[in-house]
Amino acid sequence: MSYLVYVAAFGTLAVFFLWLRDVRIFLRTNLAGYRNAAYRGVLYGALAILGCAFTFSSTERFPTELIGLGVLLAALYFQGKVTREKVFINESTWDRLLGNAPLKKRPPEREG
Repeated sequence: MSYLVYVAAFGTLAVFFLWLRDVRIFLRTNLAGYRNAAYRGVLYGALAILGCAFTFSSTERFPTELIGLGVLLAALYFQGKVTREKVFINESTWDRLLGNAPLKKRPPEREG
């Protein structure tokens, strides 16, 4: 087993971490750009799993490690290309990393 398997596993975890961060920001702010990023994150997560599977299934006779890493890098690239609104202005680096966006005030519920 090559060291590229570990690189692929870390890349797959990074794709899923970024997807979950987009989901958290969408749930806190209800912005359309982050909703779109959360929906597309499912597709990019599946693409990352496919790339990781190619990397793990590599044999000496049929080496697919580089194909798998290419698919994984494509998933990371496409995930970064989704347009999102500016949410973080004066927040710390940890808040940005964890997706701790300020909560959007929700309108009061009507009784009736």
